[in-house]
Amino acid sequence: MAGKSAIEWTENSWNPATGCTQVSPGCDRCYAKRLVDVRQVRNPRSPRYGHPFEEVMLHRERLGQPSRWRSPKRIFVNSMSDLFHRDIDDEFVDRVFDEMERNDRHVFQVLTKRADRMKRYVNKRCETEPCPGHIWLGVSVENLDYTWRAEMLRKTNASTRWISAEPLLGSLAELDLGAIDWLVAGGESGPAARPMDADWARELRDKCNAAGVAFFFKQWGGTSDKRGGAAAVLDGRRWLQYPVVRKRAA
Repeated sequence: MAGKSAIEWTENSWNPATGCTQVSPGCDRCYAKRLVDVRQVRNPRSPRYGHPFEEVMLHRERLGQPSRWRSPKRIFVNSMSDLFHRDIDDEFVDRVFDEMERNDRHVFQVLTKRADRMKRYVNKRCETEPCPGHIWLGVSVENLDYTWRAEMLRKTNASTRWISAEPLLGSLAELDLGAIDWLVAGGESGPAARPMDADWARELRDKCNAAGVAFFFKQWGGTSDKRGGAAAVLDGRRWLQYPVVRKRAA
């Protein structure tokens, strides 16, 4: 639940909360739910996995973990949940943000499908100045029906904004990348994975290149092999760009 991550665009995961519920087609084959379901079958009495994935759990004992990681890391926040889920109260979100703000040697990668709540929360917390640049605030956009999340992100008082187009379920040729710093794209993996058209990835790469947005191509996806890592080659090369981290002035 915490420590080194196999996700290509991050280094560590940090899960002060776990569990989630579906809100859009990108959730249909959620890797986190699949992982919990498999481990639940193997060990149904486990205090960690012996409950439904849809039951959101808060782990206050994990709140201080990033403070104990002395070397700088890229940290995916709540890889097994969504920080802005309705069952995670503002007081708990406050404590997560407190921990992130005090540890600016790290980069914290926050990703949500609940962009409206993130905007409300961040704009209230960071009313007079943007959220610090080492806290990357991101939204998932799987097809054109959910580009409104990018609009919410643009209205969020953030220093670093990013989009995860994974699983990429349709063309995002009309996605507005204004005020976006980073975009990660990838196909769906796992049982019954929905295919990604290579042209959808090319469209995003070209849009990022034209707009000066860092582009990271994570994986092609597939039913048996996600085809990430060295196999994630798009038109003869790997795309592993990251945004520039901007810190507040002292």
